[in-house]
Amino acid sequence: MKTKKLLFVMMLALLTFSSCNNDSEDNASDLTAEETDVNAKIDMITDDVSKIVEDQVASQINGGGRMILPGRFLPDCAIVKNIITASTWTRTVDFGTTGCELKNGNFLKGKIIVSGSIDLNKTSLTINYSFVDFYHNEKLIKGNKTVVITQESTSANQVIHPVVKMTIDMTVTLPNGNVYTRVGTRTREMVEGFDTPSIWLDNVFLITGNWTTKLPNGSTQTSTITTPLKIRMNCNYIVSGVLEFTRNNTTAILDYGTDNGCDNLATATINGVAYPITL
Repeated sequence: MKTKKLLFVMMLALLTFSSCNNDSEDNASDLTAEETDVNAKIDMITDDVSKIVEDQVASQINGGGRMILPGRFLPDCAIVKNIITASTWTRTVDFGTTGCELKNGNFLKGKIIVSGSIDLNKTSLTINYSFVDFYHNEKLIKGNKTVVITQESTSANQVIHPVVKMTIDMTVTLPNGNVYTRVGTRTREMVEGFDTPSIWLDNVFLITGNWTTKLPNGSTQTSTITTPLKIRMNCNYIVSGVLEFTRNNTTAILDYGTDNGCDNLATATINGVAYPITL
């Protein structure tokens, strides 16, 4: 919820700035409150899809092999059908036609299909995902892409640890018919807690990536994580990192600060002017 609220506050400030700059910008391309809110909700959809895919890989492994992933994410109302052939496995996660609620409060309907190689002992797994009549909080989601899960050493942590790289290519249709398209990449590293898979609260993740969102009026907005976003599962807030937005040649920066504890403070900077935010 922090991310959604912060994005909304910051981008509304960007809207105010753009609306005042009528001489240099096309008003038809300016952000609206609805577009701002939808962008934040698409971020949430992407995160939930990534967690569902990772959860199915973890379930398929059943604690064996090399991969170490977070624990069960799905609610009991989701039904999973598993089909295994000589070379592949396919897990269909069915949330039903009336839908069911995730543990984070989001409401899903329809199916997500996750598949990959039967050889789960590799240090790199390429997982395919697609949607069938899938709705996230009454928004229709279409698309199909891949998630690559590796065990590797990175600059963030020299110890071998899980890294999840997600290719994003999805179309989101709102109940009112407005269509948003997002393409890009998102990487989530589990840099702490991977050696204690039964303990959730000691997990720490770093998220990087960039993506472009096409809005109903045809304009686009780019988002780039310039400093990895750090998430501690024992804190309700993103504890550090920087996210940059660009629209109509205007750049807005959301800075979560440095990891010096668990607080609700951040800074939004628009055209060189910083706005402290308390959440």
